[in-house]
Amino acid sequence: MNPFVEINAISKSFQKNLPPALKDISASIPAGKMVGLAGPDGAGKTTLIRLIAGLLLPSAGSIKVGGFNSIQDAASIHSFIGYMPQKFGLYEDLTVIQNLKLYANLRGVLGEERKTAFEKLLSFTSLKPFVNRLAGALSGGMKQKLGLACALIQKPKLLLLDEPSVGVDPLSRRELWQMVQNLLNEGISVLWSTAYLDEAEKCDSVILLNAGKLLYNGAPVGLTKEVQGRVFKISNIQGNRRTILTKALQQPEIMDGVIQGKDIRIVAKKGVQYPFHFPFLKDEKELIIEPIPPRFEDAFIDILGGGPGGWSELAEKTPYVASKKTHVIEANQLVKKFGNFTAADHITFEVKAGEIFGLLGPNGAGKSTTFKMMCGLLKPTSGNAFIEGYNLQEASSVARSHIGYMAQKFSLYGNLSVLQNLEFFSGVYNLKGKHRREMIDQMIHIFGLNPFLNESADDLPLGFKQRLALSCSLMHHPEVIFLDEPTSGVDPITRREFWNHINGLVEKGITIMVTTHFMDEAEYCDRIGLVYRSKLITIGTPDDLKEQAKTVNNPSPTLEDAFIALIQNYEQKTEV
Repeated sequence: MNPFVEINAISKSFQKNLPPALKDISASIPAGKMVGLAGPDGAGKTTLIRLIAGLLLPSAGSIKVGGFNSIQDAASIHSFIGYMPQKFGLYEDLTVIQNLKLYANLRGVLGEERKTAFEKLLSFTSLKPFVNRLAGALSGGMKQKLGLACALIQKPKLLLLDEPSVGVDPLSRRELWQMVQNLLNEGISVLWSTAYLDEAEKCDSVILLNAGKLLYNGAPVGLTKEVQGRVFKISNIQGNRRTILTKALQQPEIMDGVIQGKDIRIVAKKGVQYPFHFPFLKDEKELIIEPIPPRFEDAFIDILGGGPGGWSELAEKTPYVASKKTHVIEANQLVKKFGNFTAADHITFEVKAGEIFGLLGPNGAGKSTTFKMMCGLLKPTSGNAFIEGYNLQEASSVARSHIGYMAQKFSLYGNLSVLQNLEFFSGVYNLKGKHRREMIDQMIHIFGLNPFLNESADDLPLGFKQRLALSCSLMHHPEVIFLDEPTSGVDPITRREFWNHINGLVEKGITIMVTTHFMDEAEYCDRIGLVYRSKLITIGTPDDLKEQAKTVNNPSPTLEDAFIALIQNYEQKTEV
């Protein structure tokens, strides 16, 4: 098959004293196919996309796009590509239609061609009812659809998408994926950079990068075969599944493992013989360990050398919390109105001590509003929120002293250095003297922040931004932690590292409330509340939600399937 993009021995360095962002990369993108671009944070994905687009000059090697050289013929390449950058590249103070008009002007799309393009794109993205809404007021999924529409204002031959589904709920993510799939039928070539490996698994081929080097280039199934026969499910667990996962990850035979509802998924190292005889499972008499089909993510972790293990130094150094309350977090008939719009409508739930409670929902459903009311960051129109029995309306300062909060959008001070952020937040939490210094040093050590202490927070790689944000929210040893999409956009290894800490903290009696769009991550939750159209439509364990979504056609739904099915079922009931 003729390649539309030819990447030949490309290298790119930004500073002489630092390792290259890309080193000797050769790959291709076939015409009319979708290629996934995957890799951990800092792998070089965005750099490669910008080189293909002719926005960066390579340090060595060459790239041809549609037969044009990316250095000499950059202007020609710009005329037939569509590029959707990782950060929302639109104007948030302009409306949907004004953004489309701006991009049409930049592309020289005028007259009847413009009218036809607008009609098609607004229908294609389902944005027609929102043409006069400011881009900044759109939900995450709608912003991404608008970004895609602007990239398609003039039909491209090549579409470059840099992590288009980051921060997007499963329903919008599936819609976005289907929209891009439809473009392939029009002969458009697509390069889709992603942190979601289930997306990479669906691509025709995958380019896998790590630390600027090419690890794999080919069909996803080719890499997945490498872990065939090494993936197992531990089920019928009677004890604490978090403890069992932690111990499993400490075994020399095990390369990776994650929680899936009430079960555990593990991946054995190459050459390990099955069945396993783990000493720590001797008390689990009814335990079942059985082989299951591998996923691309299993192969991804394997080729990177395995996951981060199961031990958390953070949890090890965190004192045990013994709550006096059975229910540490309580929401009682919470309502929040913005003018005539009801963002949260009589939300009620309770979270037990030492529980992980997930609050899920589509973009714009009301979960972030509910979350902020529970943290005391937003005053409810009516109803009450309690932390450790303290009403956030009546004793807000006392209640907040028990809370650690990591915001959805990077909430630190970007113009301050890493060390300055740590010092500032330790002061906010009233840490003083020797204890303050000890806690700052502890966070620097645990999260590996030492090489970045003098860098501004804005310039950190995404994974280290998240580590810094988490460290700043935990320095005062809170009994309750609120995590608003804590791993949005980070790679699976960084995500596992975060959940090692979270699982370890819960074992110390800490109560955690989390929002996430990543359904594999939601499997770690003890219970999940699903918010839709400002209402809490169901509460249950991950397995309860999957059970509710079972059908004849889908007897074993994933949590993502359940998320979508429960919302669709609710819509059908309310429309009747």
